[in-house]
Amino acid sequence: MEPIFAILVGIFFAVAVYLLLSKYIIRVLLGVAILGNAVNLVIFASGRILRDVPPVIGAGLDISTVQTANPLPQALILTAIVISFSFFSFLLVLSWRAYRVLETDNTDEMRVAEPDGEAPPPLRY
Repeated sequence: MEPIFAILVGIFFAVAVYLLLSKYIIRVLLGVAILGNAVNLVIFASGRILRDVPPVIGAGLDISTVQTANPLPQALILTAIVISFSFFSFLLVLSWRAYRVLETDNTDEMRVAEPDGEAPPPLRY
């Protein structure tokens, strides 16, 4: 099961980086969302993926006698889901506001801080 997760995480990271390098804000937002899901899968896979044994220690024992999944990464993922959703919501509202004010979602055309009389900075080096 872990090799499948490793391949899936690799695909998620590749797609997220590709989308984050785009010049359109909506693609960047989708890249942030996919990147958050990829990180959650990495955390989930680090706690061992087992379906047969629940992460419960029996009565009278200090440690589990069989190999179980670690519940701590699962708890961290729940926190990460909430944080990534709130971050995505903030970026969505910020980009919507920028689109309404600037009337474009192309980041190359969002050069508000640059004076009109001067030449634009080089876009490539």
